[in-house]
Amino acid sequence: MVVGSLRAMSSPLGRIAVEPAGRARWLTEAVVAGGATVVDLDEAEALVWGHPAGADRLAAVLADHPRLGWVQLPWAGVEPYRDVIDSDRVWTCGKGVYAEPVAEHALALLLAGLRGVVGYARADQWGEEAGVSLFDAKVTIVGGGGIAEALLRLLTPFRCEVTVVRRRPTAMPGAARVVGTEALAGALPGADGVVLALSLVPDTVGIVGAPELALMEGHAWLVNMARGAHVVTDDLVDALRSGGIGGAGLDVTDPEPLPAGHPLWTLPSCVITPHVGNTSEMAVPLLSARVTDNVRRWLDGRTLLGPVDPALGY
Repeated sequence: MVVGSLRAMSSPLGRIAVEPAGRARWLTEAVVAGGATVVDLDEAEALVWGHPAGADRLAAVLADHPRLGWVQLPWAGVEPYRDVIDSDRVWTCGKGVYAEPVAEHALALLLAGLRGVVGYARADQWGEEAGVSLFDAKVTIVGGGGIAEALLRLLTPFRCEVTVVRRRPTAMPGAARVVGTEALAGALPGADGVVLALSLVPDTVGIVGAPELALMEGHAWLVNMARGAHVVTDDLVDALRSGGIGGAGLDVTDPEPLPAGHPLWTLPSCVITPHVGNTSEMAVPLLSARVTDNVRRWLDGRTLLGPVDPALGY
């Protein structure tokens, strides 16, 4: 089966189930807006999933309803469902849906860090000058998906020299260079900012630890918009305490939520936001539009957006 493309096998209106039934009215409305009929699971040929119960519940649903040919997942990161995703049906996710608000948040954290806003916000008296301009700065983005694409557009007015590190090093508009993940170490020295925007798979867990942090500039800021497990937290604490890097802007942490009393909360060169690169208020209209679009594509037999590759796990 070709990932991301499958012709609807139902009536012209299509038959799609929404889970949790009756709770996510906006998902139901998005399916109907796409031209399909919302039905019970027993009648459905496709499934739009938004159930808070997660992977175990979804695995049970698929086992009981093997005819479901397409499953739409709600988030860009699909690691909670990795053991459920198979090659027997088409899988799509929120990949790219939330790219612009997440990239916007990354830019906010990067500017706040480089321009010294984080330190100034905690000051209780007039301080000394601090800050590095983002104009003409060097930025390394780790990850080459939708967030990277959106961030590249946002960085364009700043004339940044951007290096993108991604699994498949193909050219990207706005990037001075694109290199493979094996070249990460070479993309860290000289960068004023390093932004993590990649998928969490087994070989990207701990991709930034003590060796990578040691390669970063003393003034550079690390911004993590992906998953907390990409960074070895204890190594980051050590780097911040020693002044090995300029600071860290974290929208995700490991563990998450970060417990009260954790050292990261008290380090003056660290700012933490509670995984709000994309808020629920932002997500509803964005995911609704994606679901509606994909339903139309499903009914027309066109390629679906946000495909998940079962082999790659994202």
